[in-house]
Amino acid sequence: MSEQKNLSPRAWSELILLGVIWGASFVSIRVALDEVPVVTSVLHRTFWAMLVLWVAVLVMRLPLPRDPRVWGAFLVMGLLNNVIPFSLMAWGQLHVESGLTSILNAATAIFGVIVAAMVFPDERLTAHRAIGVALGFAGVAAAIGLRNFTSFDPRNLAQLAILAGTLSYAFAGAWARLKLSFLPPQVAAAGMLTGSTLTILPMALLIDGPPSLELQPITWAAIAYYSLIATAGAYLLYYRVLAMAGAGNLLLVTLIIPPVAILLGAALRDEVLGPQAYGGFALLALGLVVLNRSGRRRD
Repeated sequence: MSEQKNLSPRAWSELILLGVIWGASFVSIRVALDEVPVVTSVLHRTFWAMLVLWVAVLVMRLPLPRDPRVWGAFLVMGLLNNVIPFSLMAWGQLHVESGLTSILNAATAIFGVIVAAMVFPDERLTAHRAIGVALGFAGVAAAIGLRNFTSFDPRNLAQLAILAGTLSYAFAGAWARLKLSFLPPQVAAAGMLTGSTLTILPMALLIDGPPSLELQPITWAAIAYYSLIATAGAYLLYYRVLAMAGAGNLLLVTLIIPPVAILLGAALRDEVLGPQAYGGFALLALGLVVLNRSGRRRD
């Protein structure tokens, strides 16, 4: 029976920093989408982040995988963890506020618990976890609004697309544990982004045409932020925090992201969320706290 690690002041500070970085990414993606098509925006995210992470791998002199099966696993991981969720969420943000997108994104942890329980014997869905999952789903339903599940206008479809992206993240987590857990995390992240780029490049060329490099400075700044800082840099920081804080405590980052995205969305994009979004986030946050406690209790 494993015990959850305690959060040191340094772990807390880096956990908060990670939450702020990821929270701001939602607004930067939305800014880029003003000028860059959806699939091309994902290509920018994976390509530039891939380059940074391979430089980090080379600087750290980490061994490179040579088994073709590993590279096949990278392709699947890139599809599940980047191509599908990044594309669905970017399209969703054309119709949904950045803050609400970040709230729905927090459902990743809820779906992750369910998928892990389906795949791994040591991740069973205990009574305590089931309560957290139920609260999380209630929060998602409240944030969207139950009546919106009965109609399919662009906004409602966008919210469902964002949720589908979080489900893809959950399956990616299980795939990584099954196929990539033996690799240094930096190598796994770089390989995953390589698989993502190889997959998304032909899609971008087919759907959007050749990417334009004649973009407004604010668009390039947004792309630089969400690819270099919020993807490549955040992956490196994520594994540092994971080593210090443990997987259970790392769930707390999902409570930091939405407030940051909501505040920046209001300040930079004049976004306004309805009361149901805040009520939904409160329920979802409660569910995440219950899941975090279940990591401590291991009941």
